[in-house]
Amino acid sequence: MTFQELKKFIAEDMSMSHIYQPVMLIELLKNKGSAKEEEIAQVILNRDPTQLDYYIDKVRNMVGKVLANRQITTREKTVHHLNGFSELTQEQVDELINLCMDKLVEYEDKRGDKIWEHRATDREAISGSVRYQVLLRAGRRCEMCGASVADKAIDVDHIIPRSLGGLNDISNYQALCWECNTNKGNRDKTNFKELENQYSHREENCLFCDVQSKDRQRVIAENSLAYAIRDGFPVTEFHTLFIPKRHAKDYFELTQAEVNAINQLIQEQKTKLDKFDKTIDGYNIGMNCGETAGQTVFHCHVHLIPRRKGDVENPRGGIRHLIAGKGYYEDKK
Repeated sequence: MTFQELKKFIAEDMSMSHIYQPVMLIELLKNKGSAKEEEIAQVILNRDPTQLDYYIDKVRNMVGKVLANRQITTREKTVHHLNGFSELTQEQVDELINLCMDKLVEYEDKRGDKIWEHRATDREAISGSVRYQVLLRAGRRCEMCGASVADKAIDVDHIIPRSLGGLNDISNYQALCWECNTNKGNRDKTNFKELENQYSHREENCLFCDVQSKDRQRVIAENSLAYAIRDGFPVTEFHTLFIPKRHAKDYFELTQAEVNAINQLIQEQKTKLDKFDKTIDGYNIGMNCGETAGQTVFHCHVHLIPRRKGDVENPRGGIRHLIAGKGYYEDKK
């Protein structure tokens, strides 16, 4: 590879989806044409601000607080000070460093790779297609804080951890930045256990709880947390209901995993209906929450109502017609 060929590749032909190619080439050029993978990876790591932010958070809110509470250190804004350092001789400093190194080696020998398993991106393999779907569903943003992938590293994570009974189902996956994932990891395990137990709750004499065991022929689609049926009294043809398997009164009682599960089924049914019935031009999606809002079955259910040209004289206003006289309005100029 000649100088001119390299120059042309870098200036004109290098297609970039990330910083990796130029960073690797710089490291090779700076090290006489050769570099170990570990060295290249370290340089990439050094350029990743999300990694730096992660460990700044650990220093400030974890290790820094622990040492400060023991009066070993003090902090002034972003600077940490070792109390009494000015009184130490160099020999004492070296001895203390060696003691710390001994502690590190002892701990690493005892724990091995488990030390870093909370930061591993392959804790449990999630297929690329599923990862893509979850990130696409989340709009390439953290589903808790809304941070973009451009600002923070975002990975796909189990809502209910596998170790606590969570399912390997797309409805149990979410896109989280490292900071929200850390906060989630700090939740008491009993909270997850209680949440998992909720999903098995059914109520006697509830229409939509009974469908799951006594009237399963009505079920046209389902996943681990939700199912779909055609409405018994359809407003239009293929009017469909999406229902959480758990007995939840209304939409506001749903967990994020259940919202994900229902949304997944809605998207799947829409895709199928669009292909099957070319007369469908639009949809209304809605739900009734509370008796005043018209709810009659007090087990959450989401309506997907296909719309066709001419099914009403004037569709303008859509769901605004829930209250008489509020459907039509003048455009504000």
